[in-house]
Amino acid sequence: MVEQGSKKSAFIAIVGRPNVGKSSLLNSMLGQKIAIVSQKPQTTRTRIMGVLTEEETQTVFIDTPGLLQPRNRLGEFMVRSVLESVSGVDACLLVVEAGRKTSRSALELIDRFRSQNMPAILAINKIDLLQDKTALMEQIAGVTRLYDFEAVVPVSAKTGSGVEDLKKELFALAEPGEHFFDDDTLTDQPERVIASEIVREKLLRLLSAEIPHGIGVVVERMAERPDRGGITDITATIYCERESHKAIIIGKSGDMLKRVGTYARKDMEQFFGCKVNLQLWVKVKENWRNRQSALRMMGYDSSGFDA
Repeated sequence: MVEQGSKKSAFIAIVGRPNVGKSSLLNSMLGQKIAIVSQKPQTTRTRIMGVLTEEETQTVFIDTPGLLQPRNRLGEFMVRSVLESVSGVDACLLVVEAGRKTSRSALELIDRFRSQNMPAILAINKIDLLQDKTALMEQIAGVTRLYDFEAVVPVSAKTGSGVEDLKKELFALAEPGEHFFDDDTLTDQPERVIASEIVREKLLRLLSAEIPHGIGVVVERMAERPDRGGITDITATIYCERESHKAIIIGKSGDMLKRVGTYARKDMEQFFGCKVNLQLWVKVKENWRNRQSALRMMGYDSSGFDA
């Protein structure tokens, strides 16, 4: 048992441009999938909190959307989520991709670190894809000239290489203080949000590139049957912006929607530890990414936007 006075904690924002593997790295550090991942950019839309407690130290990670140029109100919300996260944490974990030139997004974040004198660790992800390791050395030399990082750690979220070293460096940033969550807490996300994100991940993976950005998922009902051996009934509505997209999501004879439902149900059963009866519906809500009421309905805090 950890003594009361020996506890340490830290809030750490995970930031970087889209598709560098921020969510995959969070999942790898936690040893459990709580953030959805795909090869498409803008997979993460909200700040997802993951909690890692080992002995006396608790680190609370905030997985943020990739920093991008907003094209609609949803994009504005995502950018604001990143900037607010950087302003309200003890430290930041900047994730970049191995072998790539430092992006404009990363430079903007480094400028923000500098203006706030923010402790930051740099994780260079996807080293498993890098054939020429000399390029990694050159990359490290380049980024360390830009900012005085607490540590620079090459990692692979896919293979796990370097993840334990990264965790040690992050734990070292924790300061004496009470834990904000119970030690067995994994995430602050409500079960309905987890369920809706699982459905959205399957849509991201199975649909063509242009459609998923116009998709939102809302879990309308989630209830356990008291008399049926722990089966949980989940009803979710998939919102899209065009009738043509609705037809693609449903697929010929409903085949695509069935595939999404099958894959999503399996993940839900693994995460929630129970049998799941999943029902999916598809509705059209035109231009929902620019509509304040729709953003709120789908769980994106749109306060601050004009009506």
